Amino acid sequence: MTSIGFIGAGNMGFAIIKGIVGSSLYDANAASRNISLYAYDPNSEMLKRLEEYGVAPCASESELVSKCDYVFLAVKPQQLESVLNNASGSFTKDKVIISICAGISAEYIQSKTVSGAKVVLVMPNTPLLLGEGASALSRNAVVSDEEFDFVKNIFASCGKAAVVPQDKMKEIIAVNGSSPAFIYLFAKAFVDYAKSVSIGEDTAKELFAQSLVGSAKMMTDSGYTIDELIKMVSSPGGTTLAGLQELYDGKMTEAVTKACESCTRRAYELSK
Repeated sequence: MTSIGFIGAGNMGFAIIKGIVGSSLYDANAASRNISLYAYDPNSEMLKRLEEYGVAPCASESELVSKCDYVFLAVKPQQLESVLNNASGSFTKDKVIISICAGISAEYIQSKTVSGAKVVLVMPNTPLLLGEGASALSRNAVVSDEEFDFVKNIFASCGKAAVVPQDKMKEIIAVNGSSPAFIYLFAKAFVDYAKSVSIGEDTAKELFAQSLVGSAKMMTDSGYTIDELIKMVSSPGGTTLAGLQELYDGKMTEAVTKACESCTRRAYELSK
């Protein structure tokens, strides 16, 4: 029996648990199930909503760590030091620690738990809540291939999972962790334009959202490069080129680069 525990049962922790329970990793038949789930959260209401998923509540961080083979740190980076201090005596070298805390290094987690601790760093994003997440993962050298694959499969059950070098975990935040907010701001501008020309907000949102979904599928499944896809939509002398010119003149790509760089700088400022 493999035991998995979550310190923190907020949106991200809850989403990952739902992904596990709904995946092939988790047998719906309790009698033949080979995974047990645990959670600790100071908010009892957070734990209560996990009851229907068969998650056993723990009374403290230490209790959870002592019971689990895989320990998810699903708290805010600012809360992590307190959490690790509370559970420090319960960590052993055989446990795999999975952190979704932005900017936190494996070395910092080792310094607060046990020397030589197995650490997997993950940068997920909020679409994980709908099973459509995009998660970037890295590991330190003591995590085995089997252990890392197990963790990767958990995140793959909630969307897409990709491996990145450990020293790029801060840079990747802008690409998948923060980018949903950037995309929502982009979408808001289109919806606001539609409203300004008396097109209903719901209609505009539905059409633009589907355009995002379709465009994403074109990027991943069509075989065309992004530059080729832009050209396919842009007929010479047509409406798309007229709009694209305004975006080029407004230096949209430069603004995106600056947003990513600012995001990365903040990640280094928050790093431990």
